[in-house]
Amino acid sequence: MEKQSQQGGSRAYLISIVMVAVLGGLLFGYDTAVISGAEKGLQAFFKGAKDFEYNDFLHGFTSSSALIGCIIGSGLSGLFASRFGRKRSLIFAGICFFLSAWGSMTPETFGLLPYGKPTWTLLVVFNLYRVLGGIGVGMASAICPMYIGEVAPSRIRGMLVSWNQFAIIFGQLVVYFVNFLILGSHANPVYDAAGAIANMADAEWTITTGWRYMFGSEMVPAGLFALLICFVPETPRYLVMVGQDQKALAILSHINGSDEAQTILKDIKATITTKTERLLTYGWMCIFVGIMLSVFQQIVGINAVLYYAPRIFQDMGMQSPMVQTVIMGVVNISFTLVAVFTVEKVGRKPLLIWGSIGMAIGAFGVALTFGNAALSIVTMVSIMVYSASFMFSWGPICWVLIAEIFPNTIRGAAVAIAVAFQWIFNFLVSSTFVPMFNMHLQAGDNFGHWFTYGFYGLMCVLAALFVWRLVPETKGKTLEDMTKLWKGRR
Repeated sequence: MEKQSQQGGSRAYLISIVMVAVLGGLLFGYDTAVISGAEKGLQAFFKGAKDFEYNDFLHGFTSSSALIGCIIGSGLSGLFASRFGRKRSLIFAGICFFLSAWGSMTPETFGLLPYGKPTWTLLVVFNLYRVLGGIGVGMASAICPMYIGEVAPSRIRGMLVSWNQFAIIFGQLVVYFVNFLILGSHANPVYDAAGAIANMADAEWTITTGWRYMFGSEMVPAGLFALLICFVPETPRYLVMVGQDQKALAILSHINGSDEAQTILKDIKATITTKTERLLTYGWMCIFVGIMLSVFQQIVGINAVLYYAPRIFQDMGMQSPMVQTVIMGVVNISFTLVAVFTVEKVGRKPLLIWGSIGMAIGAFGVALTFGNAALSIVTMVSIMVYSASFMFSWGPICWVLIAEIFPNTIRGAAVAIAVAFQWIFNFLVSSTFVPMFNMHLQAGDNFGHWFTYGFYGLMCVLAALFVWRLVPETKGKTLEDMTKLWKGRR
């Protein structure tokens, strides 16, 4: 039976190791979206500090501080992946996730600070724990798609890497539900005209305890990921790079069958003549396209919606913003499946272009209708169109391309740079959203809402033009074909 499996390859084996790897994507989504439910309780908690003023700037920074860790983690991912391997780097990421969840829940850990007393020192410690989690997210965001891309056969690589994005959105949906269940019958704080909390009786538990449970809930998937990743193999391409050809051949045989494994091993060895080459060996355009894929994925503004969804729906006048947030999560995961099952048939470029157009329509729809009570349904539908269009295009396909577009010998460093730019722009978009959203030309107008979504819509149009003119189609190509593709473009 085992011999037959080796001749034809084991699909079950491939799926099992990919499913473990995509847990890193689930944690990516969970960690970045947990703030959506916790941020209002967290804001009210630190507003009670006596030794400093917790203003909008500090809240925007605290809500986005994990993204600083993401920049660090993604920047280190190339070094870690090349020096320690893809597998051990993901184990390290899992440990970061777990410690961050624990520390964010109880930043007073070890009794060094009084429990429940908001101070400047406690805010600093909380943000350091969030940065630690961000380091795990940054490393996982770069290495999980790389890992999947390097173990997957070329004919289904795009679909399998797309499952990583599905896991990211599923992680966000899970945490939306978890936050909703944790909140239960309690309420998020609501402020009156004087800036005081108007519903303290209903919101007190949320302010003192609720946000802690939301952050702490991540310990469950984080611990599971750190444990299970210990049992997956290293990628064949990394093993060849460090001279372990026989181990690489055994894994390739288990996945692809012994006959095809020999051919794949030969192709890998033909392109990996040295462990690394200079970053610009294949020209600047190769790196530029990877960087701009990351930039456009963020500058279209999607994470401003994902991170602040309850706040946005509340400003739209919705009665149950947490319910609307969960509905949006269901829509997002449904449209991510569209990409999973069409990326190998339709190709990467068409999905990106059509997604950009759909996002532009949705963003401009929000810009034109936000604040008009008579058109609130149109605003809601526009946000759903905007979000759904991202989920079948830039969400998964950007990760597919980043995982497969670079030649073998520069992939580790090139992916690290591209993903670092992704997190830099994620931080810029997320930290500027609230100030932009709240801009006014005169008291009571909705200028900030119009300007913010009008800007995002314009970026969507530019994203479509960029893909049309500069991004190569990689459907059906092997990772080794990328060397020939970029050599031909120099």
